[in-house]
Amino acid sequence: MLVQKLNNCQEFIAGDNTILRELLHPDKQPIALRYSLAHASLPVGKTSQPHSLSTSEVYYILNGKGEMHINDESQMVEPGDAVYIPPNTKQFIRNSGTEPLIFICIVDPAWRQEDETVY
Repeated sequence: MLVQKLNNCQEFIAGDNTILRELLHPDKQPIALRYSLAHASLPVGKTSQPHSLSTSEVYYILNGKGEMHINDESQMVEPGDAVYIPPNTKQFIRNSGTEPLIFICIVDPAWRQEDETVY
């Protein structure tokens, strides 16, 4: 059984300037997953760096409020919202609330640096 504790995962600044902790990744644990799972945080007033992935991604909002941008569309997001981000779309999220914006990122197939373009 693999139980990954969030506080045991190393925190780092991702290429898009979000604060990430990778929970599950098939290249880092002996697990049979196609996808990767990460916990992301964005401080109040901050915006992630525009970027795109050649893979699909899902954000699930846990805390805070934000403004999600995908290509030329934008929409407000809040806890309980799931956002599907198609492959090869320019995306970023802005924390427009009064507390940290916290969300889960699921990338399928699993995130690899060579699949990401930061603008």
